[in-house]
Amino acid sequence: MEHSKKYFLLGLLTICFLQLKNKVLSQSNHTNPFQKIKSIPTALQTLPFNAVQPSGWLKMELQKDLNGFTGHLDSLVPDLILNDAIYGAKRLSKQVKSKNLGAISADGDWQVQFLWWNSETQCNWLDGYIRTAILLKDQPHIKKAAKIVNGLLATQDKDGYLGIYDPELRYKFDNENGELWAKTTLLRAILGWYEYNKDSQVLLAVERAVENVMKAYPIDQSSPFHTINPNAGGLTHGLAFTDVLEQLAKITRKKHYIDYCLFLYKDFSKQVINEDAQYAKLIDPSISLMGHGVHTFEHLRSVVAAYYASGNPALKMALNSFLKKIELVSTPSGGPVGDEFIGGRKGNGLLGYEFCSLHELMTGWIDLLEKSSDNQYAEKAEQIFFNAALGNTHPTQSAICYLKQDNSFQLTGGNNGDTTDKHQTRYRYSPVHKEAAVCCIPNAGRIVPYFIQNMWMKEGQDLVATLLGPSVLNTTLSNTPIIITETTEYPFENNIAFQITAKSRIRFSLKIRKPQWAIAVKSSFPYKEVNGYLVFDQVWNQSTKLVIDFTSEISKKFTADKEVYFQNGPLVLCHEINATQKITRIYPIAGLFESSYQATQPVTYTYEKGEFKAMTKNTCSVWMTNPTTGKQELLVLKPMVRTILRQVSFKTIP
Repeated sequence: MEHSKKYFLLGLLTICFLQLKNKVLSQSNHTNPFQKIKSIPTALQTLPFNAVQPSGWLKMELQKDLNGFTGHLDSLVPDLILNDAIYGAKRLSKQVKSKNLGAISADGDWQVQFLWWNSETQCNWLDGYIRTAILLKDQPHIKKAAKIVNGLLATQDKDGYLGIYDPELRYKFDNENGELWAKTTLLRAILGWYEYNKDSQVLLAVERAVENVMKAYPIDQSSPFHTINPNAGGLTHGLAFTDVLEQLAKITRKKHYIDYCLFLYKDFSKQVINEDAQYAKLIDPSISLMGHGVHTFEHLRSVVAAYYASGNPALKMALNSFLKKIELVSTPSGGPVGDEFIGGRKGNGLLGYEFCSLHELMTGWIDLLEKSSDNQYAEKAEQIFFNAALGNTHPTQSAICYLKQDNSFQLTGGNNGDTTDKHQTRYRYSPVHKEAAVCCIPNAGRIVPYFIQNMWMKEGQDLVATLLGPSVLNTTLSNTPIIITETTEYPFENNIAFQITAKSRIRFSLKIRKPQWAIAVKSSFPYKEVNGYLVFDQVWNQSTKLVIDFTSEISKKFTADKEVYFQNGPLVLCHEINATQKITRIYPIAGLFESSYQATQPVTYTYEKGEFKAMTKNTCSVWMTNPTTGKQELLVLKPMVRTILRQVSFKTIP
């Protein structure tokens, strides 16, 4: 969401010139990129939520969230979550002119367009809260989640409507609105709950809500994204409704939900709006990504959905172009530039990325992995999760930075100490970030569960370990219950033990993703390597142990602006900077507080073709130049995960 008037105006100034170009391109395009040719089946199949459960350090990370901001956000901001029944008694009407949104900003009519904000805060939080409680089997929190879900379902009207508007407003917009976006955040959460409890009435409620949308916005007879204002953030967030449609199609196997994805992207693309993911902008390589980052990166999934729904080569070209543009704005950690706007800049170590964007792009890579089985997308998902996301999360406390960059020299509010904007507080740690907007904290509560639930997938009657890490899979093949326990410290170690337990002897292929960085593989069982996967095709006894060890090496890489950085396997390395913590606010819930960090000895090192060598399994030593003294110093680089202040990329001296 756009979080301040300054950023709103910045976005308007930096991307409005694209409107005319988009219109010209649309008029000159004689082909029909939205014609359905033949839908493409997904290469892999996701498993129902809760089929994969966390163990080891992943379970500990999840528990830290439940004990902290994920488990208590409703108590931390009761005015935004508990006291605003925006889906029920306090639905928006023409009489509502203002609302407490939490964010500190200048007064003005521009605020009215953001009255949907609390729906996002509430339901993205609920989505992460539900999934976290279920994965940890925490019965008190599960009971609380059930009460919330049942209360929301009770607001459904007789015609199936679930949403935030009363009858005089719903589906009658020509400007900013949160109709589809509020439904998206709500229904994603409810579908997660359905996959856990399998209550047919819950699924029926979701289907009725979606059919209500499709009736109000009939295919090719309506324009759900029509707006007289090209800067309509809630409206364009609504393209993510394709998430709900695709998940519902998986559960029900009803294809008309997939067709509706194509219709939504078609209508989105023909409107005059300032969004990067419109078809005409994507196919033009001269148009850089400019818009609000979280919109751009969440829309990747919608473009993928439209292409797979249509099978149209024109949309494949648009998707491929989109992927190239995202690559240009990605930083070494995998975090995509967007603080809050991308602004045509290329990824480097000093540009900030929003936590919301980390979650959205990670799930976009996972979506591409599912649909294509191309393991490069698993690699990209792990890159973001293990480096940018865990490097943004406080190592020991339940708090994140709303914005952070790879090279974090100070975390005192502005970008590396910048005080130009007195209201800028995003570059610091908080379990709420209320003064900016309570959007990144809810997404921080979603990112770990979404990673966990996609660690395993199916390929027909075979099982695929897609994202590596400590987990337990419970599933069924040919009516035979199977449990696979994956024991590992990955990504901190590259040794993985798989304990396969089947109720009876069964033959199937176990496919384990071979990381692209692996220079050698040791396995206790023979395998074939097929398309980036280690394939173990055999009869599995009731209990079998498979051990795999991947060998990695320190590699030297370069950013878009030719700075050097180092990586070992899945982990990006950094020079950790010592810092002093200042607690700026303490919350009534034990262990929750806001804090800033100031470097004790700030030095920005440069690299002069110095030698580097591995030390321990995850560290290396590198000779760097201290520009203050002009002398070289031997630095020990460590993984950026769980660091606070650090330098990841280094300018090179010719």
